[in-house]
Amino acid sequence: MEVSKKLDRLLFFYQARKISEANYTSDPNDADNLTRWAESLLELSQCQCPQDSLKMIQDAIVKLEQALSINPRKHETLWCLGNAQTSLAFLTKTEDEARPYFKQAAKYFLQAVDEDPINEVYLKSLEISSKAPELHREILKHGLDQQIVGVGPSAATSSSSAKDAKKGKKSYDLKYDIVGWIVLAIGIVVWVGFAKSQMPPPPPPSG
Repeated sequence: MEVSKKLDRLLFFYQARKISEANYTSDPNDADNLTRWAESLLELSQCQCPQDSLKMIQDAIVKLEQALSINPRKHETLWCLGNAQTSLAFLTKTEDEARPYFKQAAKYFLQAVDEDPINEVYLKSLEISSKAPELHREILKHGLDQQIVGVGPSAATSSSSAKDAKKGKKSYDLKYDIVGWIVLAIGIVVWVGFAKSQMPPPPPPSG
């Protein structure tokens, strides 16, 4: 049942992506449509291999930046840019590579909060962003980046030290708690956005 729900959601976001593509041809300056398009790409990117995920995230950023050029104070777009930058950070292999992405993510989350100070999703994202660099550091320290962002075999299963893998499990689980929460939040926003557009809604996000 759970697999079926996930598949239904993926199909919805795939359809949402196609609808946004079609809408763009008739109105390339619709900031709402550009943001929904990017949100769908970010959702779909979580189910891809690292290379395809990176491409989708970068594509989403281009669309979000275009939306901001149309409406610089659109808080949904600012928040999604924060999510995109966070996703890019977790696809890196070193702290130095990740640092500028985390910095940009925090900046966008803060701007989203400034535009909508009582939005709990934005406030939570800003809180999480302060913990993300340390979490990324732990992931790299325990070699879990091979499983999370790499293309090679899982370090947790191939490591000769079961103790190190066990120590890293907490960071691994926390990483997926954070990324999972972000994806869930994106799903909620897209779901509401398309509901407002009178499109049949996707299966509700499961907690």
